[in-house]
Amino acid sequence: MIKNYFKIAWRNLWKNKTVSTIHIIGLVTGMTCCLLMILYIQHELGYDKFQEKGDRIVRVIMEYGREGDDVKKGNFTGTKVLSAFKNNFPEVDNGVRMHKESTVIRTGDAVFEEDRFLYADSAFFDIFSFPLLKGTSKKVLDAPRKVVLSVSTAKKYFGDTDPIGQTIQVGADQTDYLVTGVAADCPPNSQIRFDLLASFSSWPAARAEETYWSANYTTYLLLNDRKAIATLQPKIVPFMKREMAADEDNDGSYLNYELEPYTRVHLYSPYDGFEPNGNIRHLYISGCVALLILVIACFTYVNLSTARSLERAREVGIRKVVGAYRRQVFWQFISESALLSAFSLLLSIVLTLLLLPLFNDFTGKSLPFSDIFRPGILAGILVILICISLLAGSYPAFVLSGFKSSKVLKGAFHCSASGNWLKGSLTVFQFGISAFLIIATLVMQSQMHYIRNKELGYDREHVLILPLDSKITKKMDLIKKELKQNPDILAVSRANELPTQIYGGYSMWTDNMTPEQYLMTAGNPIDDEYLEACGLQLIAGRGMSEQDIRDVSYKDDDKNYYHFILNRSAATALGWTPEEAIGKKMTLHYRNGEVRGVIKDFHFASMHTPIKPLVLFPDTWGENLIIKTSGRDLSETIAFLKDKWKEIVPHRSFDYRFMDEAFASLYASEMRMGKILGLFSAITILLACLGLFGLSAYTIRQRTREIGIRKVLGAPVMGIAYLLSIHFIKLVLLAFLIASPFAWWVMDSWLRDFVYRVDIQWWIFAVTGLAAIVITLVTISFQSIRAALENPVKSLKTE
Repeated sequence: MIKNYFKIAWRNLWKNKTVSTIHIIGLVTGMTCCLLMILYIQHELGYDKFQEKGDRIVRVIMEYGREGDDVKKGNFTGTKVLSAFKNNFPEVDNGVRMHKESTVIRTGDAVFEEDRFLYADSAFFDIFSFPLLKGTSKKVLDAPRKVVLSVSTAKKYFGDTDPIGQTIQVGADQTDYLVTGVAADCPPNSQIRFDLLASFSSWPAARAEETYWSANYTTYLLLNDRKAIATLQPKIVPFMKREMAADEDNDGSYLNYELEPYTRVHLYSPYDGFEPNGNIRHLYISGCVALLILVIACFTYVNLSTARSLERAREVGIRKVVGAYRRQVFWQFISESALLSAFSLLLSIVLTLLLLPLFNDFTGKSLPFSDIFRPGILAGILVILICISLLAGSYPAFVLSGFKSSKVLKGAFHCSASGNWLKGSLTVFQFGISAFLIIATLVMQSQMHYIRNKELGYDREHVLILPLDSKITKKMDLIKKELKQNPDILAVSRANELPTQIYGGYSMWTDNMTPEQYLMTAGNPIDDEYLEACGLQLIAGRGMSEQDIRDVSYKDDDKNYYHFILNRSAATALGWTPEEAIGKKMTLHYRNGEVRGVIKDFHFASMHTPIKPLVLFPDTWGENLIIKTSGRDLSETIAFLKDKWKEIVPHRSFDYRFMDEAFASLYASEMRMGKILGLFSAITILLACLGLFGLSAYTIRQRTREIGIRKVLGAPVMGIAYLLSIHFIKLVLLAFLIASPFAWWVMDSWLRDFVYRVDIQWWIFAVTGLAAIVITLVTISFQSIRAALENPVKSLKTE
């Protein structure tokens, strides 16, 4: 009997090719979106699950500033935190300090630019579950200048030769590091990923006196029990108060630490790890929207199946007359739904395979297609298949199997009010989701447009960024001289941080302030061309000079005298107008000097946060080379820079990026979410239109006699087209009216994450409503007008 069900189901699907095609397109689209999102969500939720001790590992977050006033947090610590916590808290079993560098590696004549070069304490492999294929976990990082290579890096450097005992040259000074181990390549869903892992004792700070300050490192603690975080966290505040009271160098700053469970960092923490974090809210949104797309596809099936009830009614009547039970008719229609769903699933798996490379580029991930065959995902796919078969097929099967054969065969059957209400409700739901996504997409795009075009206070166009090291820094005068031979190179500057994101936290004060009144500020070491290279605008005083750099080049701090440049917010915080600030004495974390200039406030962090005080100060070091170009003949300018770079800096490759790329990275998550919503909006509109197209076709077919009679009585073509269209337009407008307040509430909540944001404009709703009406008219107008042009004699004869 089951075989007979599917044989008849196949015949019906093949007979009604147009409807079947609409069903298949809808289900394949919905299932493909769901499969891609399942792969993505499984990847994100699976971050760091391979860590055997992951539930006992915590990351230390530093909290500093003035207690109760402008406290800052970050995923960095000084070198002393690990030893202090291990020695004073029994809950801490072990720990590791880490630091990430971008550096140059030499092996023989080959030179490699490596972005994933990490330093770590010797306990690394005892805490984290990264398989060490060669070497002993306790010894591979137990001394300075030891390094562990990943499998792929070892093969890149040494081919099939055993790398153990080989040496590589690290950094600009080409320090020899001994290869002591080979580790498996890090999984793609790990917040710690390295190609080279060097001993932390190789780092100069590890050999100096330990300090809570100079916070440039990440500290992880291994607790003796996964529940120990609850008892350890309350002990840290009083402990750090005692430590700060005993610290003679403390200028009255507040310092505390919070503990983050390691397994929650990737999706829940606002502070990135060594790899960019995800966002649990974005997972919820993406997953829900993908599920809604699938639901819309199912509703399209229900709508069209219910609309076709008149066509299938005679079939049901005949089946019942010859002895079929209601349950048999019910399962006959369920089998049609199951067959269609299974066929759609097979097509969606193929489509997922084809689209996965594009999806990986879109998300910046490396999701393998093989993950789809994991038992958990296969079980989820099976559940989805069953749910779709029942969701899409149960209501039509229930309605169709309940037809009374006597009424059907007499021709007295007609659609019930409940059936019409259901079709209308599903159409409203489909277009309501579409309207919501259109509004959300327009609001997101409006905010991103505002961010891209807002006056930031600095120039990010045609500005190149190159990495610096100590060897390059010694040649800065030569580099500036040679590069400026090209008239399209306007300025060349050395700085520690880019104007897109300045982190450093410093205390600042004047002589008449007590330690309790000291203020916190961001700070950035710069040179004399930083303002010009970044396009920062002076509003009082003047910029840095070469002499200012020489004034701070003494190794003895007592001889150094600093000239500071404040932003307007810093001058205001110290109680000065920009003009009053010029020449005033001040101290920046024990750097004595005076204010040389005041610049206009600019956004040196993302627009999620307000502009805060900032101090620029001269120094002889930096990590970034900033090159401002005119933008004319940019390709030729880059070629010139590349040639000069090879000539002056032969030990490093010409690995550049643009300032606007660094700016865009601040909003990568929001931009990705905006693209996803835009794509899903287009898909939901397509599916809603497919459903509306099929539904209108059957509705018009059912009104053939009415249309013929109206034409005989003299009704004009446009009048009939209007009559056939107005019902659907009303449903779409109702969907828009229901969706608009909900969309406004959701997007207003989203915009509150930004300190600088747009208002939700009325035109967004007007455009959405107009678009919904136009889409509806375009979808049904062809059928409406064609029906209105039909010969009434033929219509009445056919009816």
